[in-house]
Amino acid sequence: MNITCMLFEGLTVLDIIGPYEVLHRVPGANVQFVAKQAGPITTENDALVLQAQAGFADVQSTDVLVVPGGFATRQLEKDDETLDWIRAIDKTTTWTTSVCTGSMVLAAAGLLVGKEATTHWASLERLRDYGAIPTSQRVVEQGKVITAAGVSSGIDMGLVLASRLSDDDHAQAIQLGIEYDPQPPFDAGALEKAPARAVEILAEQYAGREI
Repeated sequence: MNITCMLFEGLTVLDIIGPYEVLHRVPGANVQFVAKQAGPITTENDALVLQAQAGFADVQSTDVLVVPGGFATRQLEKDDETLDWIRAIDKTTTWTTSVCTGSMVLAAAGLLVGKEATTHWASLERLRDYGAIPTSQRVVEQGKVITAAGVSSGIDMGLVLASRLSDDDHAQAIQLGIEYDPQPPFDAGALEKAPARAVEILAEQYAGREI
């Protein structure tokens, strides 16, 4: 079972590492990181470097595709090389998935037309521009396409996908193995629940940046 995690310059680290940490534990899984070219990929804020083991030209098919998000996806939405590769790979997949604004890239590739989908709350309504139907659910499954909301939801998506690739028992064992038992100190993880000051701070941080 080949699982391909797409990398690109400026991606948000947890978007891809969260699903990876779940999916590489699925029985029979062979996970590889792929970018336009093999080699080091610098993540958001130049804080971390991930290694792409293969380039687009080296990967012609896969069972599972995972596309992460990040501020850099705005550029990917217009990047023909990336979009063409995603369209070609999608024709071979059993599951095509995304985390955060990775769904905007799937949408730009034409894969979400008429489908319900989710993404980071700050980009949710933009899905309509590509013919998708935005929903604020944390994980959305539409046929073979699974989209997850912002950043940390990639872990949830990974567990949903793990149950599809194996079964609920194995997915639950993976959840136990990574001790994924969220007990956050604040109930501010969704826009409708976050206090006004938290929203203001984040708006200041996002100022001048398109997501």
